[in-house]
Amino acid sequence: MGEPARTRSAAGVAQTIAALRDLLGERLSTAEAVRDQHGRDQTWNAAGLPDAVAFVESTEEVQAIVRACAATNTPVIAYGTGTSLEGHITAPDGGISIDLTRMNRILEVNTQDLDCRVQAGVTRKALNEHLRDTGLFFPIDPGADASIGGMAATRASGTNAVRYGTMRENVLNLTAVMASGEVIHTARRARKSAAGYDLTRVLVGSEGTLGIITEVTLRLYGIPESISAGVCPFDSLEGACQAVIQTIQLGLPVARIELLDADQVRVCNAYSELGLAEVPTLFLEFHGTPAGTREQSELFAEIAAANGGGTFAWATHQEDRSRLWQARHDVFWAGRAYLPGKSVLATDVCVPISRLADCVIDTKRDLEAHGMFGPIVGHVGDGNFHVMVFCDMDDPDDVKRVKAFTERLALRALAMEGTCTGEHGVGRGKMKFLEAEHGPALAYMRALKRAFDPQNILNPGKIVAL
Repeated sequence: MGEPARTRSAAGVAQTIAALRDLLGERLSTAEAVRDQHGRDQTWNAAGLPDAVAFVESTEEVQAIVRACAATNTPVIAYGTGTSLEGHITAPDGGISIDLTRMNRILEVNTQDLDCRVQAGVTRKALNEHLRDTGLFFPIDPGADASIGGMAATRASGTNAVRYGTMRENVLNLTAVMASGEVIHTARRARKSAAGYDLTRVLVGSEGTLGIITEVTLRLYGIPESISAGVCPFDSLEGACQAVIQTIQLGLPVARIELLDADQVRVCNAYSELGLAEVPTLFLEFHGTPAGTREQSELFAEIAAANGGGTFAWATHQEDRSRLWQARHDVFWAGRAYLPGKSVLATDVCVPISRLADCVIDTKRDLEAHGMFGPIVGHVGDGNFHVMVFCDMDDPDDVKRVKAFTERLALRALAMEGTCTGEHGVGRGKMKFLEAEHGPALAYMRALKRAFDPQNILNPGKIVAL
């Protein structure tokens, strides 16, 4: 089961910092402002500052840092772009934050095999910009311009997940530095393999607790010949959810289908100047041939009309589609700007598609019953939705009320055979729900953590408590 973690000491941390300064020079920072940036995220999860931040440029440097930390039992936390939402990047026990943003090289693109290999610090937008002239693209698109390494570590998703899947389905191979400092490759470039345990899937979603990802090999896709996007308003939130459920159950190959409740449309209108009717609304996109996207659009229009859907507003030009989806990706920032002086807690759950309407409606009723303002938005094609709850952090009663809501939401999703998080991950913020979700399986997760990281130095205090 692995040896217990040894006692950490200030002397050990100081020794590690001295060794890393010799290795990195000015690329090791102990400045408080830099440590603060790397020790807190965009949520109200408690900050935890690292003792130093290392700006690395190669797998070999990550390897040297991990070995130095292992020698002194110093925690080490991987940092991508800092956009995670459950306290993943915080350093509650101090230690060394490894900033991977300088590892931003696209190493190879294999157009015939539809794959590429990139360093962990490459962002999704930079990758797609690089791929533009090849006729290929990478579809996973979380709201932020996250790093590919961070997206793999948190098993990221996005608006395209209903058609193209999540990072779980689109990572072929990883290069990772393990807790011992050993570098491993989890697979080859083959599209499938039956050779041993699937370490790629073990590390995808491990949130830096089992290894530090330094390179990622990804699936790529051809840019569709035809893309058709549109906005459809609905009379009711239930009608919008039912339209989504019927679309998925009928097997209509929609590429994107996003739900915004009336409150979320209001917030987006204020921030992105969309000018939409402030009613429950679906954003949709279809990919394929011109004839295929036209047929898909017509079929969905029939489904929508049967569930109280109004007239479609189609975005036929690239700039119109980009504006529409940028507004969707900006919902977090739109929320933060909507009520100055209040904090926004973004949380998510995911349920089987047949329970989507039940969960969304019950959640909206819960918010209204407790006098809370919480816009709902979601990648509802796979049953995943987000709630952004506004909270006055200076009002203890308001904080207590919002925290109680988030717990009820997670337990509601679990009662419907869903999960406490479909996209944000566990980090520190959702550890409390894993016992209810996984039961005895949680003990095997702890055993896996001990086997991979017996000293508990890799992002300690996240996902599972040892």
